[in-house]
Amino acid sequence: MSKPIWVAGEVLIDLIPQKNGERLAVVGGGPANTAKALARLGMDSYFIDGMSTNDYGQQAKAEFIADGVKLDYVHFSDKPMCLATVTLDASGSASYEFLIDGTATFDFQREWLPNPVAGNPAVFHIGTLVPLIEPGASVLFEWAQEINQVAPIVFDPNIRPSVVSDRAHYESIVKKWAALSNVVKLSEDDIAWLYPGRLQEEVAAEWLSMGVDLVVITLGSEGLLGITRQGSVKVPGVTITVADTVGAGDTVGAILVEGIVKHGVAGLVGESLKEVLTRAAAAAAITCSRAGAQPPYLHELSM
Repeated sequence: MSKPIWVAGEVLIDLIPQKNGERLAVVGGGPANTAKALARLGMDSYFIDGMSTNDYGQQAKAEFIADGVKLDYVHFSDKPMCLATVTLDASGSASYEFLIDGTATFDFQREWLPNPVAGNPAVFHIGTLVPLIEPGASVLFEWAQEINQVAPIVFDPNIRPSVVSDRAHYESIVKKWAALSNVVKLSEDDIAWLYPGRLQEEVAAEWLSMGVDLVVITLGSEGLLGITRQGSVKVPGVTITVADTVGAGDTVGAILVEGIVKHGVAGLVGESLKEVLTRAAAAAAITCSRAGAQPPYLHELSM
């Protein structure tokens, strides 16, 4: 039996604008999308977060179960779900405003988080908002230091300036988590906001010097760039008609986890890295071709 994949982070409700002026409640959250994408790829995906027992929480729970995501490590409570009001620009790119305080989503406590040695995950993926929101963020960092002893860590900062607008503070958080991680995945927009005026390769080189093994930068329609100490690999994007870009980066994160399971972190160089990035570009394109975060199933990538 394959070892489990742990994905920690937020599941929330995206309130997406409709043409009639109303908003559609859709289950979202970058880590939640990654957990679903991994399950659709046939991986043993365990999601780790606080979830509400309210109607929104039940909606999220039902979607996880439908996709085969395991919820053994979810902490259920009667606190509300985090809500994200979504704005879509002309190209379909999304921006978010979050209602965070007092929600089940960020209610991380060490006593309910699983034991890394007993759980023995193959890979641990974390990112987006949970590394930012205290006091849970500190709890998660201490826990991740334990996980670091048994499994590789994939970190996706997925920058959200509407939550932390102080760039220097945001940078310090990202740097702390990057130093603990084996793989960092982020977008060109993330780097541009976090490090204005700096070259992507320069930022990646700094993280590699701190111990990161692989930095993957998503370049929108231009594809993906992977940078290791052995060199860089760039693959083109896949041309499709974009419905929206929600969940595209989260899908890339899932493919990277799949690649680690197949090749190991040290094996993600050269042709193996090119193979994984090409698969990630194809998977992200499928996600972008569909409204909302709907990552591909394994059979769709085998066609």
